[in-house]
Amino acid sequence: MLEYDEKLDASGYACPLPLLKMKQRLNSMPSSAILLVITTDSASVRDFSVFLKQVEHSLIKQEEVNREYRFWIRKGSK
Repeated sequence: MLEYDEKLDASGYACPLPLLKMKQRLNSMPSSAILLVITTDSASVRDFSVFLKQVEHSLIKQEEVNREYRFWIRKGSK
C-alpha cells in the first residue's frame, strides 16, 4: 500500500458526501501532502475524476477492493 499523510474514511456515505468531505480535508492539508480516501460509493470514481481534472490536486493511484474504492490524492500547491 502506498504511503499517505492523512486518511479519510468516507465509507457508508452516498454522493455527494465523499466528494465534499475530501474537498474539506484537502483544504486543511499542506501542499504536496497525500490524502488516502476510502469510499463505498461507486459514484465516487466518476465524481473524484471530474473534480480532479478541474483543480491542481492530482490522483496518484486508485483501486477497488471488495466494493471499497481507494484514492491516493496529492494536494496541489494552491
